[in-house]
Amino acid sequence: MTKIDAHQHFWQIGRFDYTWMQGRELEPLKRDFLPDSLKPLLDKNGIQKSIFVQTVPDLNENRWVLGLAERHEFLAGVVGWLDLTSPAIEDDLAEFKDNPYFVGVRHQTHDEPDDDWIVREDVLRGLAVLEKQDVPFELLFYPRHLRHVPRLAAQLPNLRMLIDHIAKPAIRNRQWEGWIEDFARAASFENVHCKLSGMITEADWNHWTAADLRPYVQAALDAFGPSRLLFGSDWPVCTLAGSYEQVVDALKEALGPISEKEQADIFGRSAERFYGLNHHRA
Repeated sequence: MTKIDAHQHFWQIGRFDYTWMQGRELEPLKRDFLPDSLKPLLDKNGIQKSIFVQTVPDLNENRWVLGLAERHEFLAGVVGWLDLTSPAIEDDLAEFKDNPYFVGVRHQTHDEPDDDWIVREDVLRGLAVLEKQDVPFELLFYPRHLRHVPRLAAQLPNLRMLIDHIAKPAIRNRQWEGWIEDFARAASFENVHCKLSGMITEADWNHWTAADLRPYVQAALDAFGPSRLLFGSDWPVCTLAGSYEQVVDALKEALGPISEKEQADIFGRSAERFYGLNHHRA
């Protein structure tokens, strides 16, 4: 079985404008994180492949990381960025669509001032282009955005969508209401998947335990089932609250006793199916 980390990032300070890295608490992230730093962590944890996920709204990041994928065998796919509102989105997509490492698109939706941005008509037109071209889209949401999933799923029934970081409930405050209802509703649509990722940074960075994550992980398991859940480390953002190994171990503990097949889905096969990771290196 190939184990896959379905959510990690690279960045090189000065290469792009990482405007989201603001505030003293994010200071530890303001340095380069590149493939040679991730590979030993994957090896140590028995993980063979990873998926890069965009960090800035810049087509040049797509080009840069697709180049990294050519040179680093463990990098199985790149979730890039496109301007969904651009009249030129079809031309922009055409540049990347045939690259075997380009496996999806994400926009930092939760940073948009308008909570209804994802259902604006110009955005929906862009998402319809992704649906037509069979390119998945990742939903970087807070709980307040989850209410839009039924409309998205109804209007774009053939668009594969994936909720990042279980939609970032405030685990540190044991937030449950206002998340679980819309989260479970989102899971009722078969074209919607979810990443078990980004949870320790939603918990208390200094005092979290696997027990804090467990109710949320179990809710995701109940709602989506293992075949629509993907493990993601969210490295290097996760390092604000714990090590790569702690992320892996905490998820295993929070999942509890599951079958080998269920574990194989969450830690690899669900990602293979969702992203269509069937290409081979020349």
